[in-house]
Amino acid sequence: MQIDKSQIIDLLKSQGKHEHADQAQTELPDQVDPEQHSDLLAKFGINPKDLLGKIPALGGFGG
Repeated sequence: MQIDKSQIIDLLKSQGKHEHADQAQTELPDQVDPEQHSDLLAKFGINPKDLLGKIPALGGFGG
């Protein structure tokens, strides 16, 4: 499953992690594969398995 980088950045910003969001903007590819890029996501405090529940477009409730 590919996730648009902007969704991850929006998630980080919604959690108040603006510094991580800025860093993710430069380090993440445009399309993020949670399994392939799990090390990068972990660097920003994101558990790839949690993305499904936190990004509304992926079936989550946004919080």
